Amino acid sequence: MQRTRVIALNTFREAVRDRVLYNLLLFVFLLFGTAILFGQISVGVQKLILVNLGLAAMTFLGLAIAIFIGVGLVYKETDKRTLYTLLSKPVSRAQFILGKFLGLGLTLAVNTALMSFGFFAALYYVRGNFESVDKYLWVAIYFVFMQLLLTTAWALFFSCFSSPILSAVFTAGLFLAGSFSQDLRELAAVVQVGWVKGALSGLYYALPNFRNFNVTSAVAHGQVIPLAAVGLNTLYGLVYIGVVVAASVLIFQNRNLK
Repeated sequence: MQRTRVIALNTFREAVRDRVLYNLLLFVFLLFGTAILFGQISVGVQKLILVNLGLAAMTFLGLAIAIFIGVGLVYKETDKRTLYTLLSKPVSRAQFILGKFLGLGLTLAVNTALMSFGFFAALYYVRGNFESVDKYLWVAIYFVFMQLLLTTAWALFFSCFSSPILSAVFTAGLFLAGSFSQDLRELAAVVQVGWVKGALSGLYYALPNFRNFNVTSAVAHGQVIPLAAVGLNTLYGLVYIGVVVAASVLIFQNRNLK
């Protein structure tokens, strides 16, 4: 685990050197600009707009990091030929993949935490106080982070055997498909053709169900998020991430790097 930790920290440092966290400034300016722009409308409507826009921006900026850095985690090391030097040392391919995933995960965690600070600062600016129901905003932010980890796992998976451009296209497409996976289940329920019904059901269970993590509308309207939903989504996300990362390790271990 020591070698995995070193790779993870190096990945995090590279992301910081690439000025990834600078998007936080854009995020904060966007939120406070929205608060000022809609300052003349009622506080309730202003909060609704701010929550929806803030969580959407947090997701979009996080996805940009997860996809465009994630797809280059393996390719960048191979292109610079630093991968061969690294693997010539007592570092296994599994440790390399796991370290890269954890490093980008740490980057996303720091990014999400800092954006959350800006988000709540803007919310306090709008209302001048916090309410007890605002604690569920943390659940929505946590779900955003889980989505980003899922996306990172898939970006890393595609980067093990594809070019950065194709990996980015595949990952972005998978995120969009996973966001509408519930529609596949509803369509399968009304289709009468057996093999089509089976194919749609198979796709529904194979695709990452990002819709389950989207509770923006609920928390924006002050609805309670059940603890059971948090637990089930966490279990689903961790199992799914574990399977995808394990598949990435398997592919990378069998890849000819010569």
